Amino acid sequence: MFSVADRSVLVTGGSKGIGLGIASVFATAGAHVAIAARSQSDLDSAVTQLDDLGEGRVIGVRADVSDRDSCTAMAAAVVDAFGGIDVLCANAGIFPEAPLKTMTPAQLSEVLDVNVKGNVYSVQACLDALIASGRGRIVLTSSITGPITGFPGWTHYGASKAAQLGFMRTAAIELAPHKITVNAVLPGNILTEGLQDLGEDYLAGMAKAIPAGALGTPADIGYTAVFLASDEAGYLTGQSIAVDGGQVLPESPDAVTP
Repeated sequence: MFSVADRSVLVTGGSKGIGLGIASVFATAGAHVAIAARSQSDLDSAVTQLDDLGEGRVIGVRADVSDRDSCTAMAAAVVDAFGGIDVLCANAGIFPEAPLKTMTPAQLSEVLDVNVKGNVYSVQACLDALIASGRGRIVLTSSITGPITGFPGWTHYGASKAAQLGFMRTAAIELAPHKITVNAVLPGNILTEGLQDLGEDYLAGMAKAIPAGALGTPADIGYTAVFLASDEAGYLTGQSIAVDGGQVLPESPDAVTP
């Protein structure tokens, strides 16, 4: 069940962290995977990691999702390499810290350009190929921060992640006649390169606040993305799934038992 073998998959922001985890699960499942990122060296490293995971091909494509022309070129490169696009995982995102009181227009625009406009541009660029697929799937990487929770210093990030869900719901309606589904994954605290730099004590404290007792892995997000990309999930659209080990459930830290 949930086979995505031989599907053509594009993962934006796919060279590190959650994006690399998503790409890894698709590659292991036998899909042809294109990862897009701004850094060529990061792309080269990621392609090397993914190359032997499955039967499908893996390619890297340089792209800046905040630039519409770059997204158009990105989609064209994937179509040229694989003959089409069946799945778009619009994962690229940034999360620089900026307190509300001192946030500059440039800081706000940077986050919205990548996290919101980047999603829209990526979908627009891939749309013809997704329609031609006849079973197109769009999976957005949102977050629990913004749609469900808040965190000081990330008002612009939270706003961008909530905006993704507003985009998702109407896009799901517009694209349903083309047999395209649009859904979102909302990661909780996922153990990526950025979190690992915070130290073991900090990570242990974070894990204690999660009912599952551990931080998630990038692959946990990938498994959900593969399900949403499958034929079996074809009747599921316009929905968001929190993948957080129950992080948003406790009313207070005291509600989490050791």
